[in-house]
Order: sequence, then structure tokens, then C-alpha cells
Amino acid sequence: MKKIIIIFSVLLMGVSCTKMYDGQNVDPNNPTAVNAETLLKGMELANISVQVSHIQRITGMWMNQYKGVVLLYQGLGQYDISGEESNDTWQYVYQRIAKQGSVIRQALPTNSLYIGISKIIEANALGTATALYGDIPFSERADDAFPVPKFDKQVDVYAGIQKLLTEAITELSTTSPNAVLPNDIFAHRSSTWIRIANTLKARYYLETREYQNAYNAALLGINSTATAWKFYPPALVPDGDYNLLNTFIDQRGGYMSTTGSYLNDVLLKSGQAGNRNNAKTNEDARLKYYKITGTSANTELGVARKDAPMPLVTYEENLLILAEAGFRLTGFAEGLTQLNKVRGVLRANLGLATMPPTGGTILYTDYVAADFNAGGIENPGTLTPDKALLKEIVEERYVTLYGTIIPFNDARRLRKLDNDVNIPIPFTTPTATAHPERVIYAQTEINANPNVPSPIPTLLTKTQVNQ
Repeated sequence: MKKIIIIFSVLLMGVSCTKMYDGQNVDPNNPTAVNAETLLKGMELANISVQVSHIQRITGMWMNQYKGVVLLYQGLGQYDISGEESNDTWQYVYQRIAKQGSVIRQALPTNSLYIGISKIIEANALGTATALYGDIPFSERADDAFPVPKFDKQVDVYAGIQKLLTEAITELSTTSPNAVLPNDIFAHRSSTWIRIANTLKARYYLETREYQNAYNAALLGINSTATAWKFYPPALVPDGDYNLLNTFIDQRGGYMSTTGSYLNDVLLKSGQAGNRNNAKTNEDARLKYYKITGTSANTELGVARKDAPMPLVTYEENLLILAEAGFRLTGFAEGLTQLNKVRGVLRANLGLATMPPTGGTILYTDYVAADFNAGGIENPGTLTPDKALLKEIVEERYVTLYGTIIPFNDARRLRKLDNDVNIPIPFTTPTATAHPERVIYAQTEINANPNVPSPIPTLLTKTQVNQ
């Protein structure tokens, strides 16, 4: 545990602009200097930062789930962003994940457990990177023969990520289903990692609108809350191994809140026009759990509590992939069945191990087909029941996958062909006329790599899969 706390302590410093592993004797280019166990932990912790740290908070503000209040975060929330904000994330993806994964696989070429898990982590980090930035280095990544790697097209990166995940599943399938790496911070069995890999495949197929492949992969994906990929912070050392939102609030109190956001003040709040509450749904408990005051880390009791779990890939996401893809492939009945499974998870303490300290009323009774008729759920009378159900599935994804970058990915994906069921996200500034379509490339990469796309894509430049 001491090793984990030390490494995690340095990772959490990424809330500001400091570099991970400062002062640590960790050389990813020298596998004899650090054992594979430590390298893999480094990959896992860096990936947590990629998925649920600074960039996620920025996209969460753009999606009007958080609200930037003052100084840096007020500007970021209002779409004022430069490449400097991506520097740490870019380093995590390429130096602390892709490079260390390559070192592990070179050092342990026959260890299927290490190979499989490292490829899943790498696929997750690169999948997030290509979703955020579009074209990225992939085929020449982490290869000393290419000190300035080329940028691959986004569609080719997605295809490469699918191959990476298939390879990971193949490797893990040769191990015992109950095999666990010693001191793995997630403590997942080999069989659970395989399910995580399949849900990631489903996620990325959804992002490229390959709905049949997404549905097929999700059928093999995460099948319970117990096998979800979440990090549960030990919360033993202040500003060391706490939940990242909690640490952010401790370091930058008052910068960001949920008060004033579309999610908090409209969708989840009873009595507000357009809210989600109805005779079968009460979002009171979720409203309370999602709330971030943002001023004092010690008083946060919900998602920003010091030991609150941080979601990477969840059972609810897998079910919602089945709901959307299943609806598109086979129709209303499958979409409704899978949506009701999500509601069943929410009925059990919002899908958490126990009822959160924030309390509140939980009500998620199963829907029936008639609920989506004119005047019913998501249907003011102008939609078919099919469209109303799809809109509810999309909205459930926006709410349930809070705390991840998935809502940002969904909004851009749906804008292309399904904007009629998309979330009507309000602009965060009255001067805006269009929503962000990407995050700006890391300034360090722009400065050092002549292969960065030219001209540099702007915030409003659609990525390839969303054009």
C-alpha cells in the first residue's frame, strides 16, 4: 500500500501543472530499474488522470454538467482554452502509458496477464485521446525509431485500438479466468479484464457508429456493478490518494461547482421545466450525490467525497450501449429492456455499494411502451414513441455517465445524424454560436513535433468521425 500511496500522491499533483513522478526513480526506458509491477501501477494511475482529471472537468463544463466559477476555470468553461491545458494529459498518454506498456511487453514477452492488462490500459488512454483530439500518433508511438511520430487518421486509430483490444482479449484468454496480478490496484481477475476490454470495444464502436459491432461486443462486456472498472481511492493521505475532484477542490476551492449547470438546475431538479422527474422517476438522490459545492473539500459528501469511486468503465455504460445499439438494430423492445436494466441498477443505491451519505429519494420504476406515447416520457406530442425512447436513452447516458468524457463524445456523435434526440446543452457564454468539437492539441507536442496537423485544428473543427 505504501508504494501505491507514493505514486498516487505524485499523480494527483496533475491537478495543477506539475509533472507526474517528479523525484521518483522510475525510468520507463530501463526495465531493469523498475519491476513490471511498478510500471503497471504507473500506467494504471496515469490512466486514471487521463480519464477523470483536468480534461474531463473541462469537457464536463462544456457539457454544462459542471460550471466554471472564477479565474482559470471560468475561462475554460466558456471555451477559452489553449494547448497548455493538454500538456499533462499528453504526457500521461504517451510517456506514462504507451511507453511503459511497450517496456513491459518487451521485458515480459510471454507473460499474457501483464501483456493483456497493459494493452487494455493503453487502448483506453489512446481511445480517449483520439476521441478528444482526432488524429493522434498511434502506429509510431512509443518507438525510439520515431522520435517525432506521425499523426494517424482518427479512423485508423480507432481501428488500431480495436486490434489492440482484440490482442488483449486473446492474451488474457490463455490465462486462468481467476488469475490476478499481485498488488494490482484494481484487483481484477483475468475474466473481468476481458469483460472490460469488450465494453471498451463496444464504446469505441459506438463512437464510430458501428452499432452492430458495438452491440455484439457489449454482450460480452461488463455484466455487474461488481466487475465495473472504477478506482476506489484509499483516502489515507490528504492531497495524496484522495478522489481527484476532492483534491482539486482542496487546491482550487471555488473554481468549479455544479450550481448553475444544466444538469443540476434543470434535468435533475424537481419543479424545473424540462426536468426528468415523473410518476416513475425521482432524481432527488442523484441530484444530491452529483452536487459539487466546490468550496471546501472536507464538506463534499457525494461524487467529490475524498473516498468516492471514480468511474472508468461501468456496468451502466455497457447496458446503455446495449440499449442504444439494440434499439437501432432490432427496435423498441430491446432498447426498452436494456434501459429498464439500467433503472434496476439505479434502484440499488444509484448503483453504488451502499446508499451515499448525501441521501435522498430513489425511484426508478420500470417503464412500459405506453409511457413513450404522445404526452409521455420525452414526448411532447411531436415525436413517435421510437424517437421518444431513443431520446430517453441518450439523456440517460448524459446523466448516468456523468464524471466521464462520454457525454462530450455522445454530443458530437449525435450532432451529425441524430441531433433531434441530442441533449439541448445551453452555451456557457452568450457570445458562443457553436459548441466545441474537440480539445486543442498539447502545446508541448505542437512545439516539438512537425507532424502535428497543419493548420492546427481549432476548437470548432470537427474530428474525422464526426464530419
